[in-house]
Amino acid sequence: MMYLRSLVFYVGYIGSTILWGSFATMVGVFLPLRVRFNFVIPPWTGFVIWWLKVTCGIKIEVTGREYLNRERPAILFFKHQSSWDALYSTLLTRPQVTIIKKQLLWIPFFGWAFWVTKPIAIDRKQKVSSMRQMIRASAERMKAGNWITIFPEGTRGQLGEVNPFQPGGAIIASTTKTDVIVVAHNGGYCWPRGKFKKSSGTINVHISPPISTTDKTYRELNEEAEAWMRNTMAEITPH
Repeated sequence: MMYLRSLVFYVGYIGSTILWGSFATMVGVFLPLRVRFNFVIPPWTGFVIWWLKVTCGIKIEVTGREYLNRERPAILFFKHQSSWDALYSTLLTRPQVTIIKKQLLWIPFFGWAFWVTKPIAIDRKQKVSSMRQMIRASAERMKAGNWITIFPEGTRGQLGEVNPFQPGGAIIASTTKTDVIVVAHNGGYCWPRGKFKKSSGTINVHISPPISTTDKTYRELNEEAEAWMRNTMAEITPH
């Protein structure tokens, strides 16, 4: 039954991506940059998350949402397990800018719509220049009122595991004196990486209190954020 329900989900998922991606790309380029994210991304990702609940019975419970109620944007360190978190991360705060690998912009419809919102797209092969680009672009976007979302592990990990955090996000936070908020979740158990079949259930999302950069090196900041992620993932990982 879950294979059939997953098939129905993908029909709506792919169909909405094509339709909304085309429409949002054509219209979004004419909108002011400060409103493009709200117009292009949340309507589509919100529909996909809702459609996932309707077709596959996947619900979401969030702990710590109050930490996002703040005047000054922060940098979100988001757990990366599957495509689910790439979608859901866009719904937590707005407006926001995601740091992504530039190859994602080449994906038809999805990548085109993302391109309209001007994400911070980096070339992982050019580490030094990419870091400079991330710091400069992140500072500019946060000054304009945008949150920054980054997946500090750099790649999707195995279920229940936490890969070592890459230093990029911590360097950006330390350089710009911006708080870090860590987001852990077990979404990969309902939407497994690279798997067609979804599993019904409840995804637990835990949001950390803001982690200040005051009197911390970027390494200390990264270690604190990673430790919170590891401890929280140990709590919410099914046994």
